[in-house]
Amino acid sequence: MNLDGLATLRAEFTARGWHRRATGAVVGELLFHITLAVAGYVTFLLADDFVVRWLGMLVSTYGTLGVATNTHTSTHNGTSDKRWVNDLLSYIGYPLFVSLSVTYWRHSHISIHHTSPNVMGVDCDADFTPYFVTTDRELAESTGWRRRFFERYQAWVFPVLMWLHPWLRQRASWAHIFSRLGDPEQRRPAHWIDLGFMLLYWVVWFGIPCLFLSPWEAFLASQIRIGMISYPLFAILAPAHYPHEAGCVRVGDWPKDFLALQTSTTINFRTGPIGGFICSGLQYQIEHHLFPGYSHVHYKKMSPFVREFCEKNGYPYRTMGWGEALYKTFLIFVRPKHEEPDLATLRERHAKPTAQPSSSSP
Repeated sequence: MNLDGLATLRAEFTARGWHRRATGAVVGELLFHITLAVAGYVTFLLADDFVVRWLGMLVSTYGTLGVATNTHTSTHNGTSDKRWVNDLLSYIGYPLFVSLSVTYWRHSHISIHHTSPNVMGVDCDADFTPYFVTTDRELAESTGWRRRFFERYQAWVFPVLMWLHPWLRQRASWAHIFSRLGDPEQRRPAHWIDLGFMLLYWVVWFGIPCLFLSPWEAFLASQIRIGMISYPLFAILAPAHYPHEAGCVRVGDWPKDFLALQTSTTINFRTGPIGGFICSGLQYQIEHHLFPGYSHVHYKKMSPFVREFCEKNGYPYRTMGWGEALYKTFLIFVRPKHEEPDLATLRERHAKPTAQPSSSSP
């Protein structure tokens, strides 16, 4: 584990000032996304023309996605040096805008996913069982009609059901909050704040529209709004860890190697300027996993240094076009990934030189 080399890389970034939180730039992006999200939604609610209404919803969807990805930086305390600023922006971006609990997100994403990416049996983000399988071991352990479904049909069924993802996350959020609030040993003030913003979501996106629309229309509009982000949100979050190039490893008592685990299970994907703006640095997942507390506006500048470091020290650094990464994401439901038995095997397989893909960026 070359942590000394990583410390040297961190010192280089410090010398260049990239360790400083770019609060103004990040908040400026966030305000622009909020403006798009709210203005587009108001247009959808109040416009009479059918085309104008749905154009408004598309604008709102783009803005809402931007709010979620931008405040992802805040959940990692990467927006400001002040913890309360990061917390406030996290509560605005997650429970208030998309009804996703911050405490749930920090538990599942930061505490689990970031420490064990693509470790099967630990990382919930990599686990689609019992409904789908994504690794050869999961497929081998299935029998009967379930195996026939996984082999023949899951690749067709998964894209159809993928739109349910936001509601599943919302359900998990509510379950997490109530489980913590119901347990005095785990209950914290953050859970009450989380609950307050989760309830405020319904005031903003359902209660206020009820002043102009019937309750049914306001409710339906709020659900359309969430449904519209399902596919594009998956397109932003999935490509970094799901393609075959992003390896996976079986949970076990193998020696830990932070750098090998993060780089072997993660890939970057290329975007154009519009896609890059909405991703808020999530296209630079390797940089994010190695330096999660940095402001995402620095990742592009950091990327050449991280690539050089990985190549020099024998760690994988893969980048592919967004379209290719998405295609390969769905390919794992046709041909499940190989689940490596330990981290050393995973690193050896994925550290081998591979040709950079030539597909164009969307």
